Amino acid sequence: MTKASALADFLRPAIRSERVLAAIASVPRERFVPAGDRDRAYENVALPIGSGQTISQPLVVARMLELLELRESDRVLDVGTGSGYHAALLALLAGEVWTIERHDELSAEAELTIRGLGIENVAFAIGDGSHGLPDHAPFDAINVAAATGASVPEALQDQLGRSGRLVAPVGVDGQHLTLIRRLGARLEATTLEPVRFVPLIVRDE
Repeated sequence: MTKASALADFLRPAIRSERVLAAIASVPRERFVPAGDRDRAYENVALPIGSGQTISQPLVVARMLELLELRESDRVLDVGTGSGYHAALLALLAGEVWTIERHDELSAEAELTIRGLGIENVAFAIGDGSHGLPDHAPFDAINVAAATGASVPEALQDQLGRSGRLVAPVGVDGQHLTLIRRLGARLEATTLEPVRFVPLIVRDE
């Protein structure tokens, strides 16, 4: 059994989606972790990846993927590329993935890692993640891997397509995973479990 498969088995009591667990079992998480921390790659903890950013703990990543209820045909926006681990998993669960990161060096490293795994259905962009990628919208699902503060930026909500789902850590004093669904002309938000993410920082253009 590979370490990635063992990680999937560890997460199984908390994660019901077999598609999500299969994706986690097939992606070598150590490839997305700096060399000095690779011995901890399969621990259920967040780890630093440089530029003040982290790779989120596996349970939180799996939970966010599960909440998005991804289909093979979905078009997905990933806000906060970071190490690229989340984007790699999204790519195995959906049809097309666009991932945006404000740190050029993180995006470049993530692209090298993902391409090195033979994953080709991820497009990389540099910019302010709070703006999303309106030129490629609408999206069936949006994954936000950084804390949005008091609310999810309207630009991201506006880029949700019909029956679209968005998951993000929301809150100021305490963050909670929040699932937003588009139901016709309205949006429905559900507040879920507490989490801790680095903040989504707006970069002046």
